Amino acid sequence: MIKYEENIEVQGARVHNLKNIDVTIPREKLVVITGLSGSGKSSLAFDTIYAEGQRRYIETFSAYARQFLGGLERPDVDKIDGLSPVIAIEQKTTSKSPRSTVGTITEIYDFLRLLFARAGLAYSYNTGEKMVSYSDEQIKALIKADYDGKKINILAPVIKSRKGHYRELFQQIGKQGFVKVRVDGEVVDITKGMKVDRYKTHDIEIVIDRLKVIDTDDLDKRLSESINTAMYSGDDVLMVLEEGASIARYFSRDLMCPTTGISYPVPEPNTFSFNSPKGMCPNCSGLGHVYEVNENKIFPDKKISIKSGGIAPLGDYKKSWAFKQIETIAQRYDFKITDAIENVPEEAMNVLLYGGHESFEVDSKTLGVKRNYKIEYEGISHFIKNQFEQAGSTSIKRWAKSYMDKVICPTCEGSRLRKESLNFKIDEKNIAELAHLDISELADFFEGLNQRLEGSQQIIAEEIIKEISTRIRFLLDVGLDYLSLNRGSKSLSGGEAQRIRLATQIGSQLVGVLYILDEPSIGLHQRDNDRLIKSLEALRDIGNSVIVVEHDRDMIERADHVIDIGPRAGRHGGEIISEGLPKDLKNFQTLTADYMTGKKEIAVPQNRRTGNGKKITLSGCTGNNLKNVTVTIPLGQMIGVTGVSGSGKSTLINETLYPIMNAHYFNGVKKPMPYKKIKGLEHVDKVIDINQSPIGRTPRSNPATYTGVFGEIRSLFAKTPEAAIRGYKPGRFSFNVKGGRCETCGGGGVRVIEMNFLPDVYVECETCNGKRFNRETLEIRYKGKSIADVLDMTINEAVDFFELIPKIHRKLKTIQDVGLGYITLGQQSTTLSGGEAQRVKLATELSKLNTGNTFYILDEPTTGLHFEDIRVLMEVLNRLVDKGNTVLIIEHNMDVIKMMDYLIDIGYEGGRGGGMIVAKGTPEKVAKDKKSYTAAYLRKELALKKPKSEQEAIGV
Repeated sequence: MIKYEENIEVQGARVHNLKNIDVTIPREKLVVITGLSGSGKSSLAFDTIYAEGQRRYIETFSAYARQFLGGLERPDVDKIDGLSPVIAIEQKTTSKSPRSTVGTITEIYDFLRLLFARAGLAYSYNTGEKMVSYSDEQIKALIKADYDGKKINILAPVIKSRKGHYRELFQQIGKQGFVKVRVDGEVVDITKGMKVDRYKTHDIEIVIDRLKVIDTDDLDKRLSESINTAMYSGDDVLMVLEEGASIARYFSRDLMCPTTGISYPVPEPNTFSFNSPKGMCPNCSGLGHVYEVNENKIFPDKKISIKSGGIAPLGDYKKSWAFKQIETIAQRYDFKITDAIENVPEEAMNVLLYGGHESFEVDSKTLGVKRNYKIEYEGISHFIKNQFEQAGSTSIKRWAKSYMDKVICPTCEGSRLRKESLNFKIDEKNIAELAHLDISELADFFEGLNQRLEGSQQIIAEEIIKEISTRIRFLLDVGLDYLSLNRGSKSLSGGEAQRIRLATQIGSQLVGVLYILDEPSIGLHQRDNDRLIKSLEALRDIGNSVIVVEHDRDMIERADHVIDIGPRAGRHGGEIISEGLPKDLKNFQTLTADYMTGKKEIAVPQNRRTGNGKKITLSGCTGNNLKNVTVTIPLGQMIGVTGVSGSGKSTLINETLYPIMNAHYFNGVKKPMPYKKIKGLEHVDKVIDINQSPIGRTPRSNPATYTGVFGEIRSLFAKTPEAAIRGYKPGRFSFNVKGGRCETCGGGGVRVIEMNFLPDVYVECETCNGKRFNRETLEIRYKGKSIADVLDMTINEAVDFFELIPKIHRKLKTIQDVGLGYITLGQQSTTLSGGEAQRVKLATELSKLNTGNTFYILDEPTTGLHFEDIRVLMEVLNRLVDKGNTVLIIEHNMDVIKMMDYLIDIGYEGGRGGGMIVAKGTPEKVAKDKKSYTAAYLRKELALKKPKSEQEAIGV
């Protein structure tokens, strides 16, 4: 085994804002890197240590392989010693493919497929009987035993319940030397000519042999030949029909229903894969859902007429082929296109939606003669569906999709698999039923499963069950007991995705590896935090080094070594301000130390706001795991929605409440999860959802463009005397418009190197050196600064620089107020963390003039925030509420929860054990609840005494 140094030595790190730092990181320890947001934690952990590890790994490839990857640039560091193989477990690494699920990421579903292929028992989807399969020798023995002394026909089924005249089939059978067939239960001679009704369904079998089963010397040979011929002609299925009987008995080499004769191919792992043609549902192609045209979206208002735009996809009346056909349909079904749609006959509505082909005559009142008309109409519904499925244009597909609903596939009922795959069972459950269980329920199912299986199954399944159980245990250890294997990876939060990867890595049992994690506690309730830390300690204890970028108090206290970076953020950070054991923090004068030791704290407010007396009531919510929840949200307050991970917080707020409000105020199209009714929307002017999705997915997007302040800055530059003389307009100072930008990089400042099967690499443009603009544009200066210099300013510097320009200053000040003074105006959006992106969005909303009656929704705004950053953020949010707005926050952080005016606690557990309102009211009231997990931790924050009767109830 390779022996590495006892420490990882980093010397002269200068990546981003790091100030030529030297740091010693002990190996095979749990090391936490902490500090203010933007202080340089990720620059050290990911952009220096991980980037160098990745570069060294790629250097081990052959020259041939490296030519496809390109060269990874060495991070700006003098030297790194003691570096072992590095694995980064970040929050942005999960696949967003609709085919990727928790089961496929963790490989548990792959082992399940193997288990069902090797040990699953097949059942008929027609009769529910256990399927059987035979070898040729077994078939021969059964015929001899069961039909001894009887006359039988050996038949090969070739047509099963299908329409047709089958003239060519009968000719082909005759050419093969067969003279008799059994058609619909009757044996006939094909040499006399055969005719069958082409419009009726038929069953056709070839009569391979007719014999009497008498044990003679040549019986074995004759049976073997007949069985072989029948199997060949009948696609591995044959039938034995006793003379005079009407019902035949089936035999098959494949799995077969003994009554109906339907057969399944021999199962293999791909039989149970929704990503393989062998296993996927043919209707939804293994996605579990389909898009169907919604009639109500085509006719949004049935009180208006077709002529007035009642058919939404067609719009107002115009001279076109479509409207000409509709006028013909109106003549045929005796209505006018000026009639209200609700008065159009039902038959005509069916033709409008689904099409029709018909010729008819109408008496002409003016000419007194009959005129012929022809309807050749595809139907709006069919047209929309065809456009969605076949159009090459993304915009046309999007147009068609706007008139459709995403619904569960009616064929597989959301299971994604074909019916044959769903009829293989282990312990009376099929693979889709197991994938639908919570991880905790799945663990219960596999507990003792091997003892419940039959003899041969036990031997085959034993090792596979061990592999599955081990991986399930790792998922439980990182607090993901509420997820199910069929949960799409697209719906996972960053923290959940990261913990799944962590569980996978623990399961791999690698030794001597350096793991780097980015805030794994995100989205995790305090109750589950301990399990997460124990998982990281387990990773360390088997001989790995673990570096965690984290702000969580518990994680810092349990670390073997803590590195604090600061003292502030951005250009004022990038230095090691303390390092050592957690208990040594008290010896340092740092913000982290002050909050850890209690010198500084986020204080509990003296008074809770009582709101404006108005409320929104949402009733009968049943989405995902919600159990008919009714929730009342008081307005004019700061509301906290709490509960263990997976309890239903996001389902209630992000998937139900927000889509309802967004549709009400802004005609949003996202369909909310099921609910019965909502009251009180009239008390709010608008809803703003401030989530952590990126503010842009390319380097062209940055805080200046997103907040709109860049437009004002460009206008300011265009008004300078030099720009006026040259005739430069604001567009000249845009890096997205030809003329002023650098054309080598197209204004991006970087060139993209495609890494094929690795993420793209961005390299600084050699022409403009990353400034984005050409020389002429950069010659225009405002107060001595070019447009590129302004984009390179931090928000703090820009606030002072534009102090006398109110329009610009106001927007920049709000970015500064949310704690983002350290980022630059032109910082690429791809380099912003989820928490930073969320605060840029918050600043954008704050800079707008608000009505004092807005409903803000924030999902875990403390992501990536230090204690001090949280204090700054809460000051901003409190100012919003003080103006009369309502702020609703989904959160796990106790420093935020204790500051709420009103709490809604959801639980009790995650997944199926959740989905109920456990407690509601002020934090003081919720803290007294005996069953709430949140209450137990809230009491510590509020320093309330625990009632004696609760000691064991909450298990804390």
